[in-house]
Amino acid sequence: MRVFPWGFWLLCVASAPARGDSGSKARSCAEVRQLYGAKGFSLSGVPQAEISGEHLRICPQGYTCCTSEMEENFANKSRSEFEAMMKEAGRSVQATLTAQHRSFDSYFQDLLNKSEKALYDAFPSMYGELYTQNVKVFKDLYSELRRYYRSSNINLEEALNEFWTRLLERLFKLLNPQYHITDEYLDCMVKHAEQHRPFGEVPRDLKVKATRAFIAARSYAQGFLVGSDVVRKVSQVSLSHECTRAIMKLMYCPHCRGMSSVKPCNNYCLNVVKGCLANQADLSTEWKYLMDSLIGVADRIDGPYNVDTVIGTIHMRIAEAISNLQENKDSITSKVFQGCGNPKISTKGSSSEDKKRRGKVTLEAKSSAQALEMLVLDAKGNLTALKTYWITLPSSLCSKKVMASSASDDKCWNGMTKGSYLPEVMGDGLANQINNPEVEVDITKPDMTIRQQIMQLKIMTNRLGNANIGNDVDFQDTSDDMSGSGSGDSCPDDVCGKRLSKSPSTRQPETHAIPKQSGHGVHGASSRSLPSASLLLLLLWVAAMAPQHLWR
Repeated sequence: MRVFPWGFWLLCVASAPARGDSGSKARSCAEVRQLYGAKGFSLSGVPQAEISGEHLRICPQGYTCCTSEMEENFANKSRSEFEAMMKEAGRSVQATLTAQHRSFDSYFQDLLNKSEKALYDAFPSMYGELYTQNVKVFKDLYSELRRYYRSSNINLEEALNEFWTRLLERLFKLLNPQYHITDEYLDCMVKHAEQHRPFGEVPRDLKVKATRAFIAARSYAQGFLVGSDVVRKVSQVSLSHECTRAIMKLMYCPHCRGMSSVKPCNNYCLNVVKGCLANQADLSTEWKYLMDSLIGVADRIDGPYNVDTVIGTIHMRIAEAISNLQENKDSITSKVFQGCGNPKISTKGSSSEDKKRRGKVTLEAKSSAQALEMLVLDAKGNLTALKTYWITLPSSLCSKKVMASSASDDKCWNGMTKGSYLPEVMGDGLANQINNPEVEVDITKPDMTIRQQIMQLKIMTNRLGNANIGNDVDFQDTSDDMSGSGSGDSCPDDVCGKRLSKSPSTRQPETHAIPKQSGHGVHGASSRSLPSASLLLLLLWVAAMAPQHLWR
């Protein structure tokens, strides 16, 4: 009986929370009150000095300056602040990609506009009615080229073929006004055009070069927009409940413990953020592929595909083609008559307009190759810097936003108190969070919004890959495409089904691994587990009652 009071006293002393340097006097909560008010919350009910922390659900339950309401408000605040950090980081990447798109798009559109303007300025004096009566044919060509570049569902080769066909029909009639040429006769002439090559090698050469240049240009421009859109959508993904608790513990629990000046340990911050952004880190592989593919196409645009020369000289190639037709008019007409027969003589008479206006082409092209070279150089630098964005995001947020301590600091906030942080830093990505000590992550349930964006990156990379070798690609909206839960994008087979469980008593039983069956479930499964559960409860009761008998 004499042992009991002493044992009880020792137990109370051992379990009493330490108050630090203040001894029995409670520390002031002035710093926390100031912070709490600065965050826009009312100071009503906020303690003036430390109180017992048994009511806390996230922060350590020692002496504290936070009530339950304050803890909840701080948790909500930490959630909104962390999501704002994510969006701010994302906006920086979006701004970079959007700026690159805007620069290239402006350059390319200007290139096309200058070519069209040069054609409109020079052709009237060069070709007279050969041009003035066919203005719409030229306007339609440039209109189709712009529509293709803007990702409309247009077959570029067919558009170019249609232009040359229409131009040949119009010019053949104007060059032979003494004949009455019917639509049926023109159809026959067009069938033999490939054989006679009235425009020389220009149509074939321009089709090959322009197609490659336009495919590369529009894929390149689209790649920047897709990358920016992926970042925007991923930045809007909400934090999980587990992540919100971890962020609160990281950012505001030290304030509740009266340690406002203590910075979070760097490795502790990394584990929290890596756990929260586990799904985002899985974007890294496909994101890097996209950046590499854009760099590859950029080299093509400024190299073999020679966009500046090809697009900037379209009007000159058309003029060259028309000159070929004028210079070889007689032989081409003779060949057409041989193949399609002699058309009837027209009663309108002939015109010498074309004879007065025909002449050697003297058009000049103003090169903007240096501007393109600078654009590509700048883009490649930015794309290279963005390759590691998703896997460096946690360290960037910890160092620049959370303001974590240096890696060597052993007097930092480790989630419980001021000291060193011992757990190792987790790897990147969802599968590597199975043993994350700070954030409970279900690696079997990848975020579907992010999986969709991974698929968007794959699709765009494939388009760029095709563009890199000159193959046309179909630009359709695939925003609703999903990667599928059965693909390799979810998680590796050796880790699927595993889940971290730090608090078994508060977790719901896992049922996703149990196969679905009709009736009342898997027969025998629950009945076999009942004896073990009952035995466990009995042992726990005996263990709880044993000390009471010992004291007696």
